[in-house]
Amino acid sequence: MIISIVSAEDQTHLESLRSRAEDGDCQAQLDLAFRYRDGKGVSKDDAEAMKWAHLAADGGQVEAMDFVGFAYLRGSVVRRNPVIAFGYFKAAAEKSAQAAFNLGQCYYGAQGTEQDCLAALEYWKKAAERGHGRAASCAAMAYLAGEGVTPDPVEARRLAERAVELNDPSGLVVLGEIQFQAGELDAAKANWTAASKLLPTGATGHPAQPSASASAQQGADLLKLIEYRQRKSEPGKFAFVQMPHIHQGYNNCGSTACASFARFQGHTISGWDFKRICPSPLGTGTDWGHLLEASEKIGQKWKLITFTPDDAGFDQATTFLKSELDAGRPVVVDFKYIGPQYPNGSAGHTLNVCGYLAEENLYILCNPAVATPGLQLITADDLKDFWRSDHYGALSKGVLSRPAFVMDVSR
Repeated sequence: MIISIVSAEDQTHLESLRSRAEDGDCQAQLDLAFRYRDGKGVSKDDAEAMKWAHLAADGGQVEAMDFVGFAYLRGSVVRRNPVIAFGYFKAAAEKSAQAAFNLGQCYYGAQGTEQDCLAALEYWKKAAERGHGRAASCAAMAYLAGEGVTPDPVEARRLAERAVELNDPSGLVVLGEIQFQAGELDAAKANWTAASKLLPTGATGHPAQPSASASAQQGADLLKLIEYRQRKSEPGKFAFVQMPHIHQGYNNCGSTACASFARFQGHTISGWDFKRICPSPLGTGTDWGHLLEASEKIGQKWKLITFTPDDAGFDQATTFLKSELDAGRPVVVDFKYIGPQYPNGSAGHTLNVCGYLAEENLYILCNPAVATPGLQLITADDLKDFWRSDHYGALSKGVLSRPAFVMDVSR
């Protein structure tokens, strides 16, 4: 009986909302768009959501402009068009913190505009001032890594502290890492614990998790890794190789993971500068053959090795992986995610493996897509499932394998 009363009340509210939306109330139009997007009180209908969001945006509702812009950026419902997305974000950025954050994402990742890291930081900081925690943590990571800007650990810490004020999961991870590196272990533990409690976590996560879930899981993983990061590796038992971490931005995982690999070897190149010495445009995926050629251009000595995608190939791959890690050398790998949530049913991602815990059969990733320090734990079973690719570039020839870049110590 209570359910029917609530349902009736909601139906009355929905009818009132629709009436106001039809009369041109922009806020009601946006609220109706969210309802259709989320299937709240109505059947989920993305096309109907876009119709009402467009009407609200045309009426000057800034959050509706962000709604429409994000649809064009992601290519959801409408054909992906970053130029249109950029225009909507730009129009709304002075009044909408979310639009300012997304505009920063466009500038940082060359989406619909020329890349401009300084402009990205400007809008991220504006968004942070208005209460957008993710914007604060993204800016903090850029200042930490010196990606497109002179490294500034003081500004990075200020922004990370702002992200924590706003209870941003990635901000808690980043500030915890700043504190860990400064020897403030109790403070680091407190922030990573806080992150781990924001959302449910497991023994480990995996790189296909949403960003908020990934940050919560990172908090739990980093708590577990504290002792290992402070001990000398024991070949055959555990290894941890400390790597620099760079926030990748939009669709730049390959170049960013390779830049981190290059920085580990003493180079100072950024993820975007690594991308610039590849022939494909900024903001697009990068062929692994071009990444390998780029490594030669900056004087690095790498080689591509592959293993078969079956169980025997995984055993060979992990034996080799552990030998590299025991020698203090991280490894770049390519993952393939499969599922209906990805365009054409699958997606790829490049990242580093920088350690393992043999007793628990876990591996440590350094992932450019998550919060600094980028560390994540992954089970051997998940590593077996994700470490495979048939589209990492022309070198793959469409054949599924387990590809890796390693340091060529024979040269």
